[in-house]
Amino acid sequence: MGTGQIEMDALGQELAQSRFTKLYRDEGRAILEYALRRVEDSEDAADVVAETFLVAWRRLAEVPIGDGARLWLYGVARLTLANLHRAERRRTRLGRRLAEALRTELSTQQAPRGEAAEVLRAMAELGDEDRELLLLVTWEGLMPSDAARVL
Repeated sequence: MGTGQIEMDALGQELAQSRFTKLYRDEGRAILEYALRRVEDSEDAADVVAETFLVAWRRLAEVPIGDGARLWLYGVARLTLANLHRAERRRTRLGRRLAEALRTELSTQQAPRGEAAEVLRAMAELGDEDRELLLLVTWEGLMPSDAARVL
């Protein structure tokens, strides 16, 4: 590759960055407002905007120039929102299944007695981090240094 090709590649990259910056400056607020009206959590709206503009960067050549750009970005944001809502529904269904499985499992087990009950009471008196450290080492079988990294 000659020097001229490197200069053209750099120029192309610079033009792409300039176009993307202008696109974000011109349309970012509209896409954020679109997302905020469709989600409950502003962090989710920020994620939608970030994902929308990530797609725009990757497919910059497909983004229409002019008035069509906002419509194209709305379309991407709409698909991103659909994916977000689909993922939320999956998590909710999974959470319900796990909660039901746990209720079923707990209902078939007897409450601990004797020494086991004393250990549980003592653990309940520990602070959250101390209790988690103890559980990571004893129940999860981690070395103390690995448990410290987890914490």
